[in-house]
Amino acid sequence: MTHVPAIAGRELRSLFASPVAYVVLVLFAVLAGVFFLVHVINFNEFIRQSQQFGIQENLERANLNDFVIAPFLQTMSVVLLFLVPGLTMGLVASEKTNGTQELLLTSPITIWELVLGKFVAALAFVGVLTLLLAVFPAILIYFGNPELGKIGSGLLGLFAMGASYAAIGTFASSVTRSQLIAYFLSVVILLVLLLLGLVASEGVGVEWATSLLRYLGTVDHFENLVMGLLDTRHLAYFAVMTAIPLILAKAAIESVRWR
Repeated sequence: MTHVPAIAGRELRSLFASPVAYVVLVLFAVLAGVFFLVHVINFNEFIRQSQQFGIQENLERANLNDFVIAPFLQTMSVVLLFLVPGLTMGLVASEKTNGTQELLLTSPITIWELVLGKFVAALAFVGVLTLLLAVFPAILIYFGNPELGKIGSGLLGLFAMGASYAAIGTFASSVTRSQLIAYFLSVVILLVLLLLGLVASEGVGVEWATSLLRYLGTVDHFENLVMGLLDTRHLAYFAVMTAIPLILAKAAIESVRWR
């Protein structure tokens, strides 16, 4: 695995040499600022109306974590669903388009090093996006008193979800030479995982089927982490959802040698 850092560094330099990285960062920052402001305004309006009508129950349960930070992170997780595939769509597909995949396959690096190097580059960018989001809860910490444990758990959940998104995007990029197809394929897979959780939350009439869909979907695992339930089962889910696409990506790239 000695070549993984070099491959990851090459991918990051290539990413920042193009406008893609900067467009994603600016777009993500703008969307994050807008959604954060919307949730803060909604929270203030909720407090104002509760005080105006004397609804003490609402005032007692109102807090920054549940009414601002949690909805904010949930909203940004949907934004990540569409942005991360844009970062990963060219990881392997671009090598095929440029005709450099054969050179990589005949070089001293192993396929695992190739896959992990490209994934680590995408993961590093996801880390940057997560740190960018951490600025907004930090503002609330300065002006308010939210629970730090819930904030840390939510950001960890967002990063873990982003890691699985990056792995799925790497797999999608490994099965086609078209970056556009890779983008839509990864988005479709991620939407299916999202919808599985939403369907399970509504119930499907059969208990075991509901439980299975709830486990396979990303919604339940992420929401539990956002609410501060730092359970290893949820982290293990995202670890599995990261490992499986990477294994499939390795198999897809390796299959080229047998053609």
